[in-house]
Amino acid sequence: MRFLQALTWSLLPLAALAAKKSPKVERFEKFHKKALSSSPLKMGDLEYDTLTKAPRDYSVVVLLTAMESQYGCQPCREFKPEWDLLSSSWVKGDKAGESRVLFGTLDFADAKATFQQLQIQSVPLLLLFQPTVGPGAKLGEPPLKYEFGPNPADGGAVHGWISRRLPPGPRPPIIRPVNYSGILVGATIVLGFLSILRVAWPYFVPIIRNRNFWAALSLLSILMFTSGHMYNHIRGTPYVAGDGKGGISYFAGGFSSQFGLESQIVAAMYGVLSFATISLALKVPRIADPRKQKMAVWVWSAIMLAMYSFLLSTFRIKNGGYPFWLPPF
Repeated sequence: MRFLQALTWSLLPLAALAAKKSPKVERFEKFHKKALSSSPLKMGDLEYDTLTKAPRDYSVVVLLTAMESQYGCQPCREFKPEWDLLSSSWVKGDKAGESRVLFGTLDFADAKATFQQLQIQSVPLLLLFQPTVGPGAKLGEPPLKYEFGPNPADGGAVHGWISRRLPPGPRPPIIRPVNYSGILVGATIVLGFLSILRVAWPYFVPIIRNRNFWAALSLLSILMFTSGHMYNHIRGTPYVAGDGKGGISYFAGGFSSQFGLESQIVAAMYGVLSFATISLALKVPRIADPRKQKMAVWVWSAIMLAMYSFLLSTFRIKNGGYPFWLPPF
């Protein structure tokens, strides 16, 4: 009997030790329970130290930010909706905590001591603390940093960056809410457009079937693209530039560059030349009065000569060795 009592008393400490959970397990479960109701976790100096201290068998993703208007952090405010959506989607998709990841937000107003300790110079900054024990442990390594570019980061890009650096486990996707207002607005616009089209269709048909309309549209498109519009759009060329003498240069030297105004001037010259050619070929022969017809020929011919002369002078600006010219330019 005494032997059984002694054996029982000797096993009690071992049973209590086995029943007691490790601190790091209790730590994760405590904060994961909070994250189920509100994610990301709002952190201060104490929460940051508690979550990131070793040993830990879980990962922590912390966004360092400064949301108050006095700090003027526009990227922080722009990324906040994406960050909230990413963390809440992850927690909802992994309610059991199998991925063992916690998401937190550390604002400068709530954790100035931590910001000073980490010597943070700019925000937003994303830190990923990997586990120090268990599968995929990274003992003694500093937290990984996500570099934000000049443009606001997309939640999908951050999700991919985090997923690639976690130990094996679930990777819940980002679930964006259905934009019912956008669908309603889009449907209203489509229905309104169809209604207007139905009412105005009898008035549009003559325009659509008009050969002059399509000829004018084709001519404008040709003039726009042959004058270098797509080059300006692709290269982002300046509209004008200084000539180095306090004036403005409307034409860029050389054939490998141009200005926005330059392409517009060239398009205008091409348009005048095209209109003059069409008038000489189609309009002038229909003039009944011989004197007016002769005058029209001289006028349009003079306009063509002047435009061609100006066009050749433009080529000489682009290339000083261009050999051809016409008076008066």
